[in-house]
Amino acid sequence: MNRMTDLRKDDTRHLLSDIQLFEGLTTAQLDWISKHAHRRVFNAGTNVITAEQPGEAVYIILHGTVKIHIEQGERDVILSVLGSGDLLGEMSLIDSVGRSASAVTLETSLMLWMDKKTFNYLLDNFPPVARNLVKILSARVRLSDQVIQSLATLDVNGRVARQILAFAERYGHETPDGIRVPLALTQSDLADLVGASRKRVNQTMVFFKEQGLVSADSNGPFIIHDRDGLAKFCAESAASFSLQNDKPAQRFRE
Repeated sequence: MNRMTDLRKDDTRHLLSDIQLFEGLTTAQLDWISKHAHRRVFNAGTNVITAEQPGEAVYIILHGTVKIHIEQGERDVILSVLGSGDLLGEMSLIDSVGRSASAVTLETSLMLWMDKKTFNYLLDNFPPVARNLVKILSARVRLSDQVIQSLATLDVNGRVARQILAFAERYGHETPDGIRVPLALTQSDLADLVGASRKRVNQTMVFFKEQGLVSADSNGPFIIHDRDGLAKFCAESAASFSLQNDKPAQRFRE
């Protein structure tokens, strides 16, 4: 895993090779992008994009963690948490509608950004970029479906386990201690993602730690010690949740 200091020293052209959006491009195409894309460091707590504002740029996270959220009254609702390699701000550039949500950095983050003209040129002239974008957006839809399913079929322990496994699949890498997920994520953030209270999520994380499944600092990252154990826990949680919700219906039929 590249560190922030290494990425800041590296040239833009070299960094493009590891970005999903640019997979399949020729050397000449990557060279063109490196001349038209820009890098910027955002300090922790910086608003990168704001909901309902017009979109003028697309951002790719090279290092760091970004929270996508909306405000509903006095409540802050977290829609997703993004990490290295993820794309944000592209929807508004595609449909010319205001930003659908806001994005704020949870830690100091390094990003690659392009203006609307450059991004649209890529879509029109570099076919692999358009295909890769479709894959990225499709993956988001699948993830949204999984989130909805987990909210409907899993208890809190199961939802937390599923979310941690999803992060591991997307951002995790092997270490001697287990699978490390380098996201700066508080338990409050995790609680918002799984639709539970911070207290309940804290109890779940303590339980997981006691079971030797996963450990985490107060502000991340996660380290998964037993991936199969977490997956098994999700399956058992789903079965238990289904059984509990079937009982009232059974009594009603009787």
